[in-house]
Amino acid sequence: MDKSKRLFLKSKQSFRRSLSPIQSGDRIDYKNMSLLYRFISQQGKILSRRVNRLTLKQQRLITIAIKQARILALLPFVNSFYLANNGKKKYEKSESKSTTRTTVLKKKKKK
Repeated sequence: MDKSKRLFLKSKQSFRRSLSPIQSGDRIDYKNMSLLYRFISQQGKILSRRVNRLTLKQQRLITIAIKQARILALLPFVNSFYLANNGKKKYEKSESKSTTRTTVLKKKKKK
């Protein structure tokens, strides 16, 4: 083969898939909250298999475990608290800026 033809050949490096985020010791269970939180988005949605880098069997088991945890109220169905406030507290106590007749009368009495 000429050198000019060798330049266009594909390299023979093998494709190496990255390691799975679930180790062999991890048990996929609805009670294993630290594992389940890794596969849920900030909105509370289950992440896709491509994003998780899981096998089909692992993704099915994770999905079933997340759904069981949601039914048992260990996980929220939708985390609307985060969406509505962009990370702020939902129920903050704010002072009322409107003045009513009773507040004006109280201020006059104090003076």
